[in-house]
Amino acid sequence: MTDPRTTGTGRAGGTHTGRYLMVLDDDLLGDDDTAARAAVQELTGLTEITSSRDAGAGVRPTLFSRLGVAVAELDPDRLRSARADRRIVSVEPERVLRALTGPGLSAEYLKGFADAAGFLADTAASAAAADAPAAAQFADTDQLTWGLAATGVDASPETGAGVAVAVLDTGLDLGHPDFAGREIESRSFVDGQEVADVQGHGTHCIGTACGPLTPGSGRRYGIAHGSRILVGKVLGDDGSGTDAGILEGIEWAIGAGVQVVSMSLGADLNEVSAAYENAGRRALDAGVLIIAAAGNNAERSAGNVGFVGVPANSPSIMAVGAVDAALAIADFSAASSAVEGGQVDIAGPGVDVYSSWPMPQRTNTISGTSMATPHVAGIAALWSQRTGARGRDLWTQLTQAAQRLPLPSGDVGAGLVRAPGN
Repeated sequence: MTDPRTTGTGRAGGTHTGRYLMVLDDDLLGDDDTAARAAVQELTGLTEITSSRDAGAGVRPTLFSRLGVAVAELDPDRLRSARADRRIVSVEPERVLRALTGPGLSAEYLKGFADAAGFLADTAASAAAADAPAAAQFADTDQLTWGLAATGVDASPETGAGVAVAVLDTGLDLGHPDFAGREIESRSFVDGQEVADVQGHGTHCIGTACGPLTPGSGRRYGIAHGSRILVGKVLGDDGSGTDAGILEGIEWAIGAGVQVVSMSLGADLNEVSAAYENAGRRALDAGVLIIAAAGNNAERSAGNVGFVGVPANSPSIMAVGAVDAALAIADFSAASSAVEGGQVDIAGPGVDVYSSWPMPQRTNTISGTSMATPHVAGIAALWSQRTGARGRDLWTQLTQAAQRLPLPSGDVGAGLVRAPGN
């Protein structure tokens, strides 16, 4: 998630849509979804259940078969019945999550962003001075961003070739010249909207995870430059998206055979979503690692360490915190919470990160755990290429290879993500 003080990310715990997510017992899920369809039809009263197995683009499914989750409206009587039914593990309200809720990308907005980013950098540097050297260990150069240098990407021979990375976000500027000639598959899960990114958030995240080796704009900012890119637009042009759209994006990515899913989104909700935990667990079972932003609800300079939000606090989803160029914890980066799965698992560069941006601007420098997350996703693709690891094995490789930092594990987990070396 992008830092709300620099790019306007929403801090709310999620607005409810009026629909409900039902997590189905694994016994209903087999080689086909006949039993699951029948159960959902009985519980919802719908005359027809659309499954993700047969739903095409533009047709919103009721049942996400690979994830074992269904979404539907339930009147009070049916809601009580669903919660009492042994075939249903959990029922929870469907939320609206937000990544960017600020004004449009006007000149005034961008100026305000620059001013706020400068203030954040000053604040973070002041906070770090008490616990770490004030001077940054890394800096952007004409050739490379500081984040790629800090994580050893520049010394890694891997390219991400043969690995597919799905980034679920606000889409991508498909006409961006830095992505010309790349293997890209895209799909929108936002009704009535194309994949085109008008926010910038998605283009920036995709740039970090999968951007080019030699961009026309100057310094290298992308990690897995040889990977196959899947662009799932799950957040609309207003920066919001529903749980159902995000879950459908995860389901699509798993079906497309990706190794890594990157999600720089979430809600400040200090409890685990059973729907996302089921999705994360079943994704791992399918050999897919979901990586998500821990969140930006901290203000450490004011004594508030925050907490990891949904969906990153799911035990089966890797939660990513953010560090700055001094390898100090970012002021906004959420700390681990006491809920099961609420720990930060790993950290990535997340302050003053330079990457791609919709044309004509082409590039931008922004901050957030949103920016740390695609660093981890891109490096996960490099490790998957080197070893063939997927799912839980890939998770283990990332955490075992991480650089230990002189910071609490509750802030950075295993430490700073590191690319495979020569």
